[in-house]
Amino acid sequence: MVNIQQLRHEYNQGYRDFSNISLHGVDLKRSHLSGVDFSQCDLSGADLSGIDLSRSNLNNANLTDAELIKADLSGTKLTGVNFIGADLTNASLVGADLTQADLRMANLEGADLRGANLTAAIVSGANFCNANLTAACLDETGLEDTDHDGANLCHLRAPVLNGAGDEEHRWVTWGAH
Repeated sequence: MVNIQQLRHEYNQGYRDFSNISLHGVDLKRSHLSGVDFSQCDLSGADLSGIDLSRSNLNNANLTDAELIKADLSGTKLTGVNFIGADLTNASLVGADLTQADLRMANLEGADLRGANLTAAIVSGANFCNANLTAACLDETGLEDTDHDGANLCHLRAPVLNGAGDEEHRWVTWGAH
């Protein structure tokens, strides 16, 4: 387990690589850690509410049951991240790369996912109510088993069946806002 005061001190000294460490259950709410490398870290159960992790690398991190309410994850690398049961209410994920992320049972109510890449993400049971998914890429991802009432689904890149019954990927409009 890493000492949080030491982590903040090292970050303030310009150090950014904190990959492969355990931060299970830590309280980093409202911290400014933009550009940090938390790839392959265990952040399960952590309170990251209001944190600024914009333009960071969290690839393959474990964020199971983490609190990320109003977190700034814009432009962040989140490939393969485990977000099972995480609370991302009103989080900013603008332009984030969530390729192959596991968002099962995650709460993304009111989240801003404009231009996010959710290719091959697992989203069953996720709550996307009132989320903004404008121009998000959902290749190999389906919203069938999600709650997306009130979500902005304009101009998604998603699989569509062409006239021959074959699947092709193109920009489509599922909703109007």
